[in-house]
Parts: sequence; C-alpha cells; structure tokens
Amino acid sequence: MYDVSARPKHRSRGAARLLLGGACALAVIVASMAVATLAQADLSGPPGTTLQAAAERSGRYFGAAMGADRLNDSGFLTIADREFDMMTAVNEMKPDATEPNRGQFDFRAGDAIYNWATQHGMRFRGHTLAWHAQQPRFWGSLSGSALRTAMIDHINGVMAHYKGKFAYWDVVNEAFAENGSRRSSNLQSTGNDWIEVAFRTARAADPSVKLCYNDYNIENWSYGKTQGVYNMIRDFKNRGVPIDCVGLQTHFTGGSSLPGNFQQTLSSFAALGVDVALTEADVTNASTSQYQGLTQACMNVPRCVGITTWGIRDSDSWRGNESPLLFDRNSNPKAAYTAVLNALNAASTTVPGTTTPPTTTPPTTTPPTTPPTEQPGACTATYRMVNSWGGGFQGEVSVTNNGSATLSGWTVRLTLAGGQTLANLWSGINTGTSGAVSVRNAEYNGTLGANASTTFGFLVNGSSDAAPGGLSCTSP
Repeated sequence: MYDVSARPKHRSRGAARLLLGGACALAVIVASMAVATLAQADLSGPPGTTLQAAAERSGRYFGAAMGADRLNDSGFLTIADREFDMMTAVNEMKPDATEPNRGQFDFRAGDAIYNWATQHGMRFRGHTLAWHAQQPRFWGSLSGSALRTAMIDHINGVMAHYKGKFAYWDVVNEAFAENGSRRSSNLQSTGNDWIEVAFRTARAADPSVKLCYNDYNIENWSYGKTQGVYNMIRDFKNRGVPIDCVGLQTHFTGGSSLPGNFQQTLSSFAALGVDVALTEADVTNASTSQYQGLTQACMNVPRCVGITTWGIRDSDSWRGNESPLLFDRNSNPKAAYTAVLNALNAASTTVPGTTTPPTTTPPTTTPPTTPPTEQPGACTATYRMVNSWGGGFQGEVSVTNNGSATLSGWTVRLTLAGGQTLANLWSGINTGTSGAVSVRNAEYNGTLGANASTTFGFLVNGSSDAAPGGLSCTSP
C-alpha cells in the first residue's frame, strides 16, 4: 500500500513553524460569514483558464496549503492569488502553534495567513484541532480526564477566535491505524469516545463551520484503514454526532498508487451524507495520469466539494525532492497542471446547492379546474432553531412522510424575512437565497418510507433571527 506515515508530516523544507515575533495581525476586512458563501455553478459557461475558475464552474473549489514563511514570497503569492480560492495553513493552526502554553493562545501566524487569504477572495480550511502529533508540550504531562479537558479547552479556545470565519475545520486528524483500528495515542488512551467528544465540542463552539475528519491512506475502498474510518463516520451519522465532511489527504507516492476504486471510495463516503474533499494532494513526479485520475474522480461525485494541493511549487512541498506538485521550482506549470485544468473543466456534476438559478421566469401553466386530490406520500415540514448569534442563525427543517406510500422525492418551500440571506445549506438543494426559497431533496435522502423523516440544515445571514414563514412540503 502507499504508506507515507513514516515521513515527517507537513514540515515543508523542514520548516519549524514561524511565529511572527512582535508583528501585529493584519486587520480582517472580510465579514466573517462571507467566506462561507456558496459558489454558483454554471457548467454552460466558458472553460476556466485557472484552477479556481475551472473548479468554480461546477461549484467546487481548488485550494493550496501555505506556511507563514511564504507571506513574503512573491512567486508563491502571485500563483496563489491567480489560481486558488481556498487556503489551508501548513503548521500555523496546529495545536502546538496555537496554544504553546496552557491557556495562552498565539494566533499571530495563523491570522496572518488567514488575513492574506481572505483579502484575496479566498475561503479558509482550518487544520487541525486534535491530533496525535504536534501537540502543545504541556499535553505530554497529562493523561486521562486531565488530557481530555485540555483537548476540549483547546478546541474551544481556537474555535472561539475563528468563529464564523472558516468554511471547514479538520477537527480530528489521522486517528486510525493501517488495519482500521484506532491509532494508539495519548488521546485514544483517554477513551474511545474522544473523537466524538471533539466533534460535539467543535459544533457547540461554532455552529456555522463544516466539521471534518481528515486522514491519509483512506483512498482505496478495500483497505482496512478506509473501512475503519467509514464505519466510524456511518456510526456518527446514525447517532447524530455532528460531522459534515471527510478529508482524504491523497498523498500518492508511486507510479500506480491511484486506486482503481478511488471514485467508489468517494461515493461511498458521500452516500453517508457527508461532503468529501481531497485535502493534501501531492503525487510523486507529478504524474499526469494520477493527477488527472484523482481530479476526474472528484468531479464525478457530486458531494466532492474540492481539491487542495499541499503547497504550490515543488520548493514549497514537504516532499520537494519528489517533484510532487503542479508547479516547478521556477513557478512554471507542469503537464499535470494542464491535465488537472482540463479535468476540472470537463466536470459533468455540480456540488448540490450551487447551481445558478434560471434568470428567466418559467412559463406559467393553466391551473386545473378542480383541486388536485392529496396523493399518498404527502409530506410535512417542521422548522427548529438550532443556534443564533449576532448577524445570523442556524436552522433545521425536518421532512416527514405522513402518507402510507413511499415518498420518492420532496420539495420544501419557505420564505426568509426581509434582510435575511441564505449563506449555506446542506442535505438539500436550494433555489433562491432570499425571500421565497425552495429546497428539494439531495440525491441520498429523497426516498422516505411511511412515517419516515429526514432533515436538512442551513445558515442564514441577517440581523434578525425570525423563523422562516410559509413553510410547506410537497412530493412529486
């Protein structure tokens, strides 16, 4: 198998993290919730000429990882600004960087990367909150409930600082062994529920961000580690543990390490009701066929929301001697860049909820002279407020089949109050983002047996947390 666990993870050119001394963090000029705005897909538009433009045609993103040592690298910044629309910090938001001493947080280096990215129109992925590596030094003297409390306090402290600003957070990183069992670590020794506790803590700390599990060597569907992670995600979804996405690092290390069943892996995770993303992609010698294959697999899975490469140029990579990225050391695009660009432009699926609504008014039809009779499988929709904060709220709608026949699809209609705008929606596909909004079922939750129910959730921006009005549900 393509195992990279023996490598020193994510230390670009042996980089120790760079804390910016006495430098002040840049002022944040992007409204916190703005970074979560959905891209609008339009596959009918012209092909994109950059990675971000090509990805955005299907409502996806194309991201990169950036260390604070690149903030003064004009070659890196030029490519980043032109080609990417999602950014991840390499080391600057890991536990040891953000909490060097207990209860004393240092966000200067992470903020500098975040501020640069958002000032250049990018969204952000937080990486990472809980991990067996790069832990605060004081964690090494703790165990049991004391370590568990330190983990919870760390998650709360970091997420409070970045609340409402990120699109995604890698809550837990690399918690599984190659055989599919839990990795032996000090966090695992606090109890098998530590991952669940981390996710529940993260959701309470920030209801607006998508919460992800991230790991390597989970690309091959038949591999033990992949199955171990899949079983955990399935269990979490069944029990209501808040998890929104799975990150597959996609470090490919050999001439043929792209699994033939890679797309099956992505589809299988997505079928559980989570987004999937390729979060740290790099490929030995930038194999054109492997980069093209991993991109095509993502484009073929509607809930594969985007791809991030771990660095931009080979000189930025922790595997720099293997020439694994899309740009060479002189900032020139490689053949693999063109292969990826073409695969992004060839996408035939869009991320649910990102299709551009029609600009013309649909034709009207003559209403029937007699009212239609209620069909078996009629549905009802019930709203509840999940959480609210200054400037927005999170809501959830339960859709229930109250008929005797199986429901084969549903559409919920609701009306947002004046000044409210839909910022994000999951487990459904929306048309409209203000005023009258309709939400139809996603691909995986449209079939409901008698008395069965499902839910979709959403975030709304606006000073008012007034509940949506005019709530109704219909079935085809």
